[in-house]
Amino acid sequence: MRGLNLDHLQAFADIVALGSFSAAAARRGLTQPAISLQLRQLESRLGARLIERVGKRVLPTAAGSALLLHAGRIDAAVEAAVADLAQHAAEVGGRVRIGSGATACIYLMPPLLRELRQRFPGLELTVNTGNTDDMLRAVAENRLDLALVTLPPRRRGRVPELGRAFQAEPLLNDEFVAVAPGDFAAWPKAVTPAWLAQQPLVLYETGANTRSLVDTWFAGAGLAPRAAMELGSVEAIKQLVGAGLGLTVLPRMALPQTAQPDDALSWRSLAPKLTRKLALVLRRDKPLQRGLRETLAAFRRLG
Repeated sequence: MRGLNLDHLQAFADIVALGSFSAAAARRGLTQPAISLQLRQLESRLGARLIERVGKRVLPTAAGSALLLHAGRIDAAVEAAVADLAQHAAEVGGRVRIGSGATACIYLMPPLLRELRQRFPGLELTVNTGNTDDMLRAVAENRLDLALVTLPPRRRGRVPELGRAFQAEPLLNDEFVAVAPGDFAAWPKAVTPAWLAQQPLVLYETGANTRSLVDTWFAGAGLAPRAAMELGSVEAIKQLVGAGLGLTVLPRMALPQTAQPDDALSWRSLAPKLTRKLALVLRRDKPLQRGLRETLAAFRRLG
C-alpha cells in the first residue's frame, strides 16, 4: 500500500499494546501530541477509526483489531528483509527482544546475556519480564522475538493456542523446593503437603504461574493452605523467610548451587516432587536472523 508509514503503524500497535497514548509515546521517545498525530495520520490514510476509549484505557475498534493482525505480519516481513541483508555482513548485529519470568531473568539468564554481549558486541539485547500469558501475547504480536516461559500456559484472556501460533522448545526442568531459615532444625524425613500446610507460609502472590503450581501441589493432597504473607518478589520472600517469618516453596534456581553452614536459608526437596518445564517460544513464522539464531543457541547450551 503506497504511502503507508511503518512508524505510524508501529505507533498504533504500541498504543494498543500499552493501553495508553502516554505510555506509547514514552516507549517511542515522542511527546503525546506527536504520537496522537501519527495515529490520526494513519486513520486518515486508511479511512477508518482504529482506536476508541473505554474508561481510562484505549482499545482497538473492529477495524483496528483487523489491522493488528496484519501489522505483525508486516513487521515480520520487514525483519526478514533486514535479516537477509544482514547475512551479507560479517558482524552479528541487530536487535533481539527476549521475554522471561522474573525468576529466570534474575537467576538463570545473566551468564547467557554476558556471553552474548562479549561474543557479539554489535548485538542489541533487550529483556522484558512478565507472566507467561503476557509473554505469549507479546510474542504473538511481534513485540518480542522469543520468550522463556513455563509450560503449560494458563491462557487467561486472549492468548493464542500454543501449538497453532507458536513453536515451543522445552529447555529444562526446574525443581521446586521447600525453603526455611538457615538454622531451621525441624525438617521431617519427607516434606509433604500435609506437613508444609501446618507451617506459617510466605508464598508468591496469587495469580502468578509459580503460585498456581504450588497451589496445585497442595491440592493434589486435598489441601488449600492460606498463606500468612503473599509477595510478588522472590528476593523479598527469601528475605522474610531468612528472618524467620515462615517457610516457602521456590524454584531451585533461585537458591545457591550448594548450601553453606552460615547460609540464611536451608531447603529440602518436596515429596512428591514438584517441577516446572521451561521452554523457548517463538512465532512459527518468525524469521531467524543471525542474532536470533545465536541467542537461541546460547539458550540451548544453558539447558
